[in-house]
Amino acid sequence: MKRTRVIEALNKDKKVERIMVKGWVRTKRDAKEFSFIELNDGSCLKNIQIIIDQNQDCREDLKLISTGAAVSIEGALVQSPGKGQKWEIHAARIELIGEADQNAYPLQKKRHSDEFLRTIAHLRPRTNKYGALFRIRSESAFKVHSYFREKGFFNLHTPIITGSDCEGAGELFRVTTLPAGKTKQNEKQNISENDFFGKEANLTVSGQLEAELFACALDRVYTFGPTFRAENSNTPRHAAEFWMIEPEMAFADLTDNMDLAEDLIKNMTIHVMENCKDDLELFGKFVDKKLMRDLEIIAEKEYVRLPYQKAVEILQSSNKKFEFPVAFGTDFQTEHERFLCENHFKKPVFVFDYPKSIKPFYMRLNDDNSTVGAMDLLVPRVGELIGGSRREERLNILEHRIKEAGMKKETYWWYLDIRRFGSTPHAGFGLGFERFLMMITGVSNIRDVIPFPRTPRHLEF
Repeated sequence: MKRTRVIEALNKDKKVERIMVKGWVRTKRDAKEFSFIELNDGSCLKNIQIIIDQNQDCREDLKLISTGAAVSIEGALVQSPGKGQKWEIHAARIELIGEADQNAYPLQKKRHSDEFLRTIAHLRPRTNKYGALFRIRSESAFKVHSYFREKGFFNLHTPIITGSDCEGAGELFRVTTLPAGKTKQNEKQNISENDFFGKEANLTVSGQLEAELFACALDRVYTFGPTFRAENSNTPRHAAEFWMIEPEMAFADLTDNMDLAEDLIKNMTIHVMENCKDDLELFGKFVDKKLMRDLEIIAEKEYVRLPYQKAVEILQSSNKKFEFPVAFGTDFQTEHERFLCENHFKKPVFVFDYPKSIKPFYMRLNDDNSTVGAMDLLVPRVGELIGGSRREERLNILEHRIKEAGMKKETYWWYLDIRRFGSTPHAGFGLGFERFLMMITGVSNIRDVIPFPRTPRHLEF
């Protein structure tokens, strides 16, 4: 008999004389004449109830079935008299596929702390919360690709191993085939010459620079892949490995960039609200009771567009005591970002035209010679969700900015070439996928929206 997934069984429009489901036992309880099993196969949040007559031949197998066990059930799908469930299965045949030792299985209780579940990341998808979260993650990723396809963008696979540093921050993971422990004998010796690539190689921090090259040939491209930062940070917003969505557009300015970012976030939010209702309601009920109201604002309201200078003035006059003082020329901290979008405007906020001193070399210098055409999108709970800019398309100014940043022009000859041959205004941004998931679910720690988080001193799986 062909297996029916639980979500398909629950959505049937009429009873079925014989059906087979397979999944994992969430709970089992025995009464005098019947046993009851709540079965879940991961296809949806809801379980399907199985009724087993204790007088049936399968009662011996039933003794071996416990919470966490994998089973196959055959029986009749009939209307359920119980509240909150349309169908249940009256079992005629039970097969134990995989036992779960009750003395060792760690998911016995109904509620576990997030901290505990991080230590068993290989099992936490079996809980309601994390099953729901990773279904939302999957659906969100699907929407990213369908959205950009509808907008005429081409998907680009940028390299994970790179010889350049997009951000210029130097927080990179080195990639090497040299023996462990080999170090420079002296500063004059370049040991990378003997390495696989003949030069120093690192894991990428962004696919932006390569995406710019393709945007200046294909007009509109986007990347969606893993990026890496060797930043020794243990904050709830940072991880060493995370996923980035990075569109780049030729013949585009900062306004075009903000328009695209706002439309993307609204479309992704609406898609999750429409296609993950049950899963999302779980987070609205148990994680953040204001979640659904805030998501409606994100999906429907027009976002604020605020110059950096004005943002500084609002923060300075707010009478709120911040841990980090605010002044022109300083980068905003999470507390500042959240104040602007949660307390002052009560909706998402674009801050743009930042001082050039706190932004990377590739952002276009404004006419005032002190700010750049940069923009950040700030959202509730998370703070900065998107960072982007109009890119510097003028060769002489870009060369000067690279020199100012203490970087070598020769390393970026290929990046400079697109300013030599048919240069054009272009723009793009980076959207942290995990931060979007934090926003959409109300989850406060990035470790809980990544299947297997990579953070300092954490490489378990």
